[in-house]
Amino acid sequence: MQDPEAVSPYGPNMVWRIDTIGTEVRQLFGYEDMEQLSKGFPSKVLLLPELVESTGATVYRGSLYYQRRRSRTLIRYDLASESIAARRDLPHAGFHGQYPYSWGGYTDIDLSVDEQGLWAVYSTSKAKGAIVISQLDPNTLEVKRSWETNIRKSSVANSFIICGKLYTVASYTAHDTIINYMYDTATSQGKSIAIPFRNKYLYNCMIDYNLAQRKLFAWDNFHIVSYDLRLGRKQAN
Repeated sequence: MQDPEAVSPYGPNMVWRIDTIGTEVRQLFGYEDMEQLSKGFPSKVLLLPELVESTGATVYRGSLYYQRRRSRTLIRYDLASESIAARRDLPHAGFHGQYPYSWGGYTDIDLSVDEQGLWAVYSTSKAKGAIVISQLDPNTLEVKRSWETNIRKSSVANSFIICGKLYTVASYTAHDTIINYMYDTATSQGKSIAIPFRNKYLYNCMIDYNLAQRKLFAWDNFHIVSYDLRLGRKQAN
């Protein structure tokens, strides 16, 4: 993870990593840049006060946002003060394997950041497993607005949000797969699409958009993979 709007004392090149496999996940590793990460030597190791669940964490404006283990509680952890700045339950959100992505991993709640702020991707019993998108207040974690899509969360491998639009990836193991669905929160409309997408190492369990670099970052079978993006302009009617 990298903070697209980094706040002192950490710069925009800082890379953050969490090993999310295991039951006692609470270490956050910080690296000065990608080169230091590739060498495997963290410059900072933080012990989080609450255990982490899933690969859905994100970093934004000097805070780590993550889901507390075995709960629908979201936590904003301030990196500068090394303390919890906010916590709030995500209303009705499934957790701990109720509505994960197709690969599992307790990925019920996926947090992401784009040009419009902080988002949560999840599902509820009311939505019957369909993806729900909520825009969150980055300070308080309060839900500002929600949208219910018509694609099942367990039917897709992962998702990411760019410019207020949700994109889902069809498979996490197929070498050549597609981005198969897009939901636009501006129009509250979803549609099927077919944009080629590659899982180079055949087990992709985290995909996030980095708005500062205009790239996707993924964690694919022990490899960190980045995807360069070319964003189209909106057509004027």
